Amino acid sequence: MKLAKTLGELKKSGYRNLSTKDELRKNLLEQIKAGKKRFPGIVGYDRTVLPQLENAILSRHDFILLGLRGQAKTRILRQLVDLLDEYIPVIKDSKLNENPFAPISSRFKKLVEEMGDRLEIEWLHREQRYNEKLATPDVSVADLIGDIDPIKAVREKLDLSDEEVIHWGIIPRTNRGIFAINELPDLQPRIQVSLLNILEENDLQIRGFPIRVPLDMLLVFTANPEDYTNRGNIITPLKDRIASQINTHYPSSLGDAKAITRQEAWSARGSEITIPELVRDIIERISFAARRSEYVDQSSGVSARLSISAYENLISNIERRAALNKENDHFPRICDLYSVIASIVGKVELVYEGELEGPSILAVNLIGEAVKETFDEYFPAPRREKSHPDSRPEENIYEAVIDYFSTGRKLELSDEMPYAEYKKQLSQIAGLKQMAESYYPSRDPRETFLAMELVLEGLHRSNIIAKESPDNKFIYADMIENILRN
Repeated sequence: MKLAKTLGELKKSGYRNLSTKDELRKNLLEQIKAGKKRFPGIVGYDRTVLPQLENAILSRHDFILLGLRGQAKTRILRQLVDLLDEYIPVIKDSKLNENPFAPISSRFKKLVEEMGDRLEIEWLHREQRYNEKLATPDVSVADLIGDIDPIKAVREKLDLSDEEVIHWGIIPRTNRGIFAINELPDLQPRIQVSLLNILEENDLQIRGFPIRVPLDMLLVFTANPEDYTNRGNIITPLKDRIASQINTHYPSSLGDAKAITRQEAWSARGSEITIPELVRDIIERISFAARRSEYVDQSSGVSARLSISAYENLISNIERRAALNKENDHFPRICDLYSVIASIVGKVELVYEGELEGPSILAVNLIGEAVKETFDEYFPAPRREKSHPDSRPEENIYEAVIDYFSTGRKLELSDEMPYAEYKKQLSQIAGLKQMAESYYPSRDPRETFLAMELVLEGLHRSNIIAKESPDNKFIYADMIENILRN
């Protein structure tokens, strides 16, 4: 398609101009009717956030996404660009992306009258029609709206009352586009006031200039509920003018959480690294455990970045072990999970009791809780023998494992241990392999050994056997002996 270069050519082409909100509305309806996927890569919001978001666009609303950290708020806003037309015509050299059919500045109004159909136009791509600003306490009205530029007035010999001496801020420069403000409560109240006219009357004023600049744009915002008390708030008049408030949330299912991590984590390492679903489940359950922990400040949230970072660290630990042992074994172990502590301690805000517990101890407990939950999914709950004389004790499938340790023997594993030694250690316990194969069938023998280790860790988390962790080693032992010794 040949793009018009003058206003006359644009008129002959039959181009029909729409406002930004009408353009978004039209394109969204077309995508819905065509059954096209909207907002690709956004997982878990299909029945909650996205319908509300689409309703806001169809209603031509400015809106705010309200949610805790790591809930894809910024990503959603940046994908709004895909609902814009690929190109729109603007007056050439206009800093406000002015519509050739309806200029808004005095300079280009005059130019349109003088040039008529000979007026030069250029085409603006949709990617150039989106701007965003991270709200910080030092943001000024001049940054967002604009201010008088005395240097420009002197250089061009203009009177300070001339509209041309204005240096436009980022919002008017996004005219006929989408402007986003992230973390809105961090914006000082007096700066928030400057947005009121733009939201309600679609215009702005600069330092009392007797001008009205009608802007055509969609304004969108993000905010974290925690910020309302910790760093600031949204002033009531501004909140009233934001037509739709859409609450985001963390993934509600393990499947959604794994899909997000699989999509976002860097796993293309050049080596053939296979991560079974069992380990992926444990990684995600760490975040779920943190989101319900009484030691974690739930008002701060637990970002999806925790699982993503943990998954990447897990893969890195597998790579490191293979390099240390000069072998080609790139398969995870349960003991590899403790390498993700660094991904947990920096991503959870602790309450007072959590600080007393200590972030590293809490991280270990969260990993243990995730492992125990996964163990319970695949293996029967450990049973203790009944001591009542009139009842026979229930069969304990873990009896052979418990007996191994009750004789005083110990078993040592490590995330740096060569694969052959790792197999040898786990194979010492008679019946452990058969039990793992029975409840967790797998074609890959390495996954069977992973399940064997899961049994040991599950029994430890069920307080059946003890475990010590000196110098990154994991030593399983008899519980009673361990208690008496300590």
